[in-house]
Amino acid sequence: MENGGSRLSWRASVLAKHFSQIPSSPQNALAGVPCLQYGPPEENSGKPAFDLTLMRKLMDGHSVELRDECFELMRKNKLFQLKTVGSTTFLGADYGDLLHAQREKTLERFLYMRDCGMFKGLLTVNTIEQFQTTSAVFECMSLFDHSLSIKAGVHFHLWGGAVLFLGTKRHHDKWLKVTEDISIRGCFAMTELGHGSNVRGIETVTTYDPTTQEFIINTPCESAQKYWIGGAAQHATHTIVFSQLYIGGKNEGVHALICQIRDSHGQICPGVRIADCGHKIGLNGVDNGRLWFDNVRVPRENLLNSVADVTPEGKYESAIKDPDQRFGAFMAPLTTGRVVIAVAAVYQSKVALATAIRYALSRRAFSMTPDQPEVLLLDYPSHQQRLLTLLAKSYALSFAGNKLKMIYGSRTPADAKTIHVLSSGLKALLTWHFMRTAQECREACGGQGLKTENKVGQLKAEYDVQLTFEGDNNVLMQQVSKALLADYFSSLKRKKPVKSVGLDHMNAPRPIIPAKIDSALLRNSKFQLALFQLRERDLLERLAEDVTQRVSRGASPAEAANQSYQLGCRLGEAFSEKQVLEAHLAAENEQTGSIKDVLGLLRSLYVLTVIDESPVFLRYGLITSTQSQIIHQEVAALCGELRPHALALVDSLGIPLDLLGPIASDWVEYNSYKNVRA
Repeated sequence: MENGGSRLSWRASVLAKHFSQIPSSPQNALAGVPCLQYGPPEENSGKPAFDLTLMRKLMDGHSVELRDECFELMRKNKLFQLKTVGSTTFLGADYGDLLHAQREKTLERFLYMRDCGMFKGLLTVNTIEQFQTTSAVFECMSLFDHSLSIKAGVHFHLWGGAVLFLGTKRHHDKWLKVTEDISIRGCFAMTELGHGSNVRGIETVTTYDPTTQEFIINTPCESAQKYWIGGAAQHATHTIVFSQLYIGGKNEGVHALICQIRDSHGQICPGVRIADCGHKIGLNGVDNGRLWFDNVRVPRENLLNSVADVTPEGKYESAIKDPDQRFGAFMAPLTTGRVVIAVAAVYQSKVALATAIRYALSRRAFSMTPDQPEVLLLDYPSHQQRLLTLLAKSYALSFAGNKLKMIYGSRTPADAKTIHVLSSGLKALLTWHFMRTAQECREACGGQGLKTENKVGQLKAEYDVQLTFEGDNNVLMQQVSKALLADYFSSLKRKKPVKSVGLDHMNAPRPIIPAKIDSALLRNSKFQLALFQLRERDLLERLAEDVTQRVSRGASPAEAANQSYQLGCRLGEAFSEKQVLEAHLAAENEQTGSIKDVLGLLRSLYVLTVIDESPVFLRYGLITSTQSQIIHQEVAALCGELRPHALALVDSLGIPLDLLGPIASDWVEYNSYKNVRA
């Protein structure tokens, strides 16, 4: 008993001490423990060292006032408003809506933009000014929601572009104005279940009946069903059908025809079957559908005949005798798509980076010592390197995208090959960059990056399709390398200088990289360009040698190029990244003062990051391991130098705060309990 009593007494004293440490009230418990306060990015950034307005004009390239007008139109309509917290109304699509609701709201937004006059002259006015206007409107729509820009892009760029480029006056007179007014709704039926990138292999068949002067479109097998056709599931009334055209039993290759699939009341036309592609990982505001044609008859005049025609009697006529050249002419509408997609990818990279960097300038984590405040995320060197390298790339890619737009907007027939090569390479490069940027920004935002309303994570799902839209990126890079290789072989055969796009440097002596490099040399633009040219030259020569050896061992040229695909893809990347550098230099050299200084830092960070991340430079001995280490260190140094400019650089991107995720603003206030039901 005595031991038991002692034990109870001891336990009682322990409990008494424990309870004596409990504060008498919650207020006492919290005394002296300050709550975390939101500090805006501006408090953690210095005064801008350059003119933000001028930098934004450089980034957008054109139509700055029109872009602001588009954003203001969105603010005025509840269709574009996502949530209001305090005095701020955030713009955006509700990705939690049901599938049908997302599609209907996308259509309503599309029609609202029409009613506001944003599409006036899009197809009926052919000037560089109209092209810039159209580009600006589409870029603003893509900043709001990918579904909206794709809904408009399918109707105007694919359907409308096919009528414009592949049709003649009879088609322009009948279809362009009603397309511009959206009196009809068009779609573009090229992709099939069995064939995507390989358009030559599509299986839909069209024949001609001279007795009625009609074409007959037929889906001969299930693999020939048209698949992923944007607008087909619910809203489109007409489509461009790509099919194998048989005249008198002879296959004349892929041609395009206009076919109505719904009447004015939305009823599906006889002989047409339509199914829904269903829910997707993103882009659910677009009603992708599947199409079958059961001997559907269309008038002879519905053949888009700028490339080839069929007489009433059934005779096939074309001024282009080479079937390969004819096929290339039919692919013209896809070039517009690649240009639009490439530029849109850069703008989405800007959204992700502006959100993540503004968050990193207001969010803190951990202290270096117990008596110091927590450190801003962007003051960690690791955070700087993961975000500022991508910011530098986005600036460089913006200049390249703007250059591509200007070349395309002022194109002549002689520019067709140049535009094909440039658009193919840059579409692949810029969309790959976006996906990497979106993922890095999602991680850099931690758990907040997972919230749909913060946009960064959702962007990945919405824009993932860009990597295969209008051509798989790996296929496009191989198309670039094949074009360069063909021109290189041609110059060797003719013993003439290389004249292919961007390969003029091949006619000069091979650049020599000095053994000793330092910071000054690494930041020298001439040295940077020489190193990028050396990589491109080396890869082209290696690819030519590899293909030549494979052909000598019995492979066909096509088989040899296919087996050398790794070199081909690396060459496509080298060509495209050199084009980006040249575009950056062109923009930079037009500036003076502080803005040129900052652009120089961004350019150096872009170039050295590419070298640091690409294994090609070391793999083929273009630089040594010691040089690689020096470059790696210089990347970190440049990130540190750009840190004070980070906020000014993202604010210069021209993305309104209400189009960014809430974590780009006062995320403490946004998440307060009083705003839970806002």
